[in-house]
Amino acid sequence: MTAPSSTPRPGRLRLLTDEYLALAARLREGGGAARVKRMHDQGKLSPRERVARLLDPGTPWIEVGLLVAYDRYDGQAPAAGVITGVGVVAGREVVVVANDATVKAGSWWPETITKILRAQEIAMRQRIPIVYLVDSAGVNLPYQEGVFPGQYGAARIFYYSSIMRHFLQVPQISGVMGSCIAGGAYLPALSDVIFMVDGSSFMGLGGPNLVKGATGQTIDAETLGGARTHTGVSAVAHYVATNDEECLERIREYVGRLPRFGGVRHALRDPLPPARPPEELYETLPHDHRMSYDMRHVLAAVLDGGALDEFQPEVAKEMLCGHAHIEGRPVAVIANQRGIIKGTPGERPRFGGIVYTESAEKVAFFIDTANRERLPILFVQDVSGFMVGAEAEHSGIIRAGARFVEAMATAIVPKIVLTVNHASGAGYYAMAGQGFDPDFILSWPTGRMAVMEGESAVMAVHGPEIDRARNEKRPIAPQAQASIDAMRADFERQLDARYAGARGFVDAIVTPEETRDALAFLLRMGANYGGPHLGPFVLPPLDAATR
Repeated sequence: MTAPSSTPRPGRLRLLTDEYLALAARLREGGGAARVKRMHDQGKLSPRERVARLLDPGTPWIEVGLLVAYDRYDGQAPAAGVITGVGVVAGREVVVVANDATVKAGSWWPETITKILRAQEIAMRQRIPIVYLVDSAGVNLPYQEGVFPGQYGAARIFYYSSIMRHFLQVPQISGVMGSCIAGGAYLPALSDVIFMVDGSSFMGLGGPNLVKGATGQTIDAETLGGARTHTGVSAVAHYVATNDEECLERIREYVGRLPRFGGVRHALRDPLPPARPPEELYETLPHDHRMSYDMRHVLAAVLDGGALDEFQPEVAKEMLCGHAHIEGRPVAVIANQRGIIKGTPGERPRFGGIVYTESAEKVAFFIDTANRERLPILFVQDVSGFMVGAEAEHSGIIRAGARFVEAMATAIVPKIVLTVNHASGAGYYAMAGQGFDPDFILSWPTGRMAVMEGESAVMAVHGPEIDRARNEKRPIAPQAQASIDAMRADFERQLDARYAGARGFVDAIVTPEETRDALAFLLRMGANYGGPHLGPFVLPPLDAATR
């Protein structure tokens, strides 16, 4: 008989983090080593090598949408064939969009459009430059229905580019480093400046084969739309580089000379290390997501010195509000406290993670104050929803919840979301859910996003049958049991953070070790623009924008 192991099993956060890291590493391989080698044999850098050469070494990089579409198309569309993210180029915060030519020649899947639009929205909202590294065969024709038509089809990319160019003065820089065919050619054409690579770039509304089929004319790609043609004949492009490395260096030089416009100047402090190392977070979250823990222990590993100057700490203790700093940058923090919360004498205990009338009022006031102070807001989500029942309804929770939601929705300061556990019900909405256009949404691998937990859904749908079986002291009917099991399995799959990442419900999954640095960088980025952070973009006064 084997003796039981004395080694404790890894916690849920550790297990899910390891699974996520393995998946992320596989997705970053793109189309695989053979296709990378093919690009090297052609004298090109691979897509991720291009991004790495573009960025300042040793600076933050947050890849947005790495998991998008990973569980679709039989795994043939890693990262939806495009690398998007935010990083630093020549000391400037920038958005990067790079086609991955190792994945179906960089062609556009439906989710490719979603990722490019999200990247453009980040650039527009933060008013920071966006760099396109173009190497794409155009629309993935078998999936054109999800790419070409519709309000959020490929046309919206060009709409956003036009808005940035004409109204927002967001710098757009394109490096055409391979193919750029058909409608995709408008992406660089609507940029402020176009760099091409001699001998390997092509830009045209149709390639040589299409030209021959449409007109009968035989012409080679270089003469039709190569770098020398577009810089010396058509004048569509502006600069020629001899190779990928030179192209990227020239883009870096261009970004480096761009001026900075006025943002928000917060009173910064000297950074302090957190009070707890991030490794301890793996033991902070319980193995069972339903169990309680102290959210202050999470914040202690993220905030400077672990310090949170709490706002009304004795009121509505299930919601933590307060002022803090991350890497010296000020931030207003709103977080859900878990566990059983003791009330005042004579008051019933409250369930942590639930929003009550008093806590909704408290948070709404705090948001309004942070908004007036022009402080960015960090929402740390572990919320199961709003309280229900006669007592809650009679206390006016609907009206208080509406005030909470309205204050959050209309705050003009940057809003950053970190989901550490539950993100359920209307509580998810109130804590700056995706539908309210927060600037960034991060999640730990333990994030669970759904209208409710699986067991709650089972009781909502099958509760009467379960109660009848219990009262009659009989098994649940086989058909009902099968439906219950299927519902549990569906909810558990959909409650996985990777499921949310695959559908773009979160911008990025981060590990505990990455969390503090990621939040600090996003706070830094949000300070670039001092105007309203509402929706995908806010137009300046038209009389000023059109002068």
